[in-house]
Amino acid sequence: MNLPNCPLKKDLVDREIRPLFSRVLKAHEGVEYLANHSLGRPLDQTFDNIARGAALWADKLDEAWSDEHWMGEAHKYRSLIAKLLDLNDPSAVVPKTSAGQGLRAVLNSFPGDRKINVVTTRGEFDSIDFILKTYSQQGRTTVRWIEPRDAEGPVPTFQASDILRAIDDSTDLVVVSAVFFGTGQVLQDLDQVVTKAHACGALVLLDVYHAIGVFPFSMNAFDADFCIGGCYKYLRGGPGACYLAIHPRILAEGRRTLDTGWFAKKDTFQYLRPETADTWPGGDGWLESTPPVLTAYQATPGLEFTHKVGVERIRAYTLELLDSIRESLRRRDLEVFQPQNPKHWGAYALVHSDDAPKLCDNLRTQGIVTDARGDFVRFGPDLLSKVTL
Repeated sequence: MNLPNCPLKKDLVDREIRPLFSRVLKAHEGVEYLANHSLGRPLDQTFDNIARGAALWADKLDEAWSDEHWMGEAHKYRSLIAKLLDLNDPSAVVPKTSAGQGLRAVLNSFPGDRKINVVTTRGEFDSIDFILKTYSQQGRTTVRWIEPRDAEGPVPTFQASDILRAIDDSTDLVVVSAVFFGTGQVLQDLDQVVTKAHACGALVLLDVYHAIGVFPFSMNAFDADFCIGGCYKYLRGGPGACYLAIHPRILAEGRRTLDTGWFAKKDTFQYLRPETADTWPGGDGWLESTPPVLTAYQATPGLEFTHKVGVERIRAYTLELLDSIRESLRRRDLEVFQPQNPKHWGAYALVHSDDAPKLCDNLRTQGIVTDARGDFVRFGPDLLSKVTL
């Protein structure tokens, strides 16, 4: 890929980017795939990379675990995510198979002698919502739920001011999305939420699944204690390629979690059995048992692609595509959500429908693939989209 240092245009995308996705484009020729906010399309290199990692199993057997091979790819994977999060320490990124697993690790880092007081919203992803409710039912947490208050058009929105009012000196953890999965709303004044939480002695966990790869994001700038996310969507890494990112400040404090395993053991491959469970310093002390290392081979091509193209250029190009999609949908007499400020919303457009799944099915018969959440159909383009609705 040879991309000059200039804004992306269709001819440049067609010449330099589309050929990198020949396999998936050939398999779905004639289909307008607009569910990239759900499952991102893979590069051709992704399959070559998976094959390379798997071949080490046969060629090297247990030597595949060396820093030159499997462990090296795992380090690259962590480094690429750390760079997207504006973190200098790759070990601050702890690989997980789901974002929910990252949430559980954080919840299980609190002392078990009292309930954890959590502030969160009704707009969190199903897994996050379900885990918090499960911990509450098991007597491990008390949860203050923030409801959407205002609406821009038909879309319910969450206000930072409501979250701020719910945080007080009893709060232990604030769990909130930087971008809400169901509507794409970017939470404005997120920095004020983090500041208020810290002033009250609480920690903050941000769900950045719909932010990373969509627009530039700095975990350091927000001073968030934890971030959870994954590569399934915009980073083109497929299922299982998720992470928990931990602020260096938290790592320096030596905080630990019950979600642990032998890869967190200090001197892992020495197989020592001291009487105390001594962990590696830093993020490696948050690792668990034997990791699914081929996930790193699966995810690194998409991460490298994102870095090479640049998140800012991806964002600018996607906003142009979203404008075209909204105009095309309006021509179909669909009730399109037109935000006052598109930059306050993520990587997809919304159509309100009384029967969103049925609308999705009807569109699929016309060769348009998208999805629905609640009363909304989501239309998420990517760099490969031609927008021929």
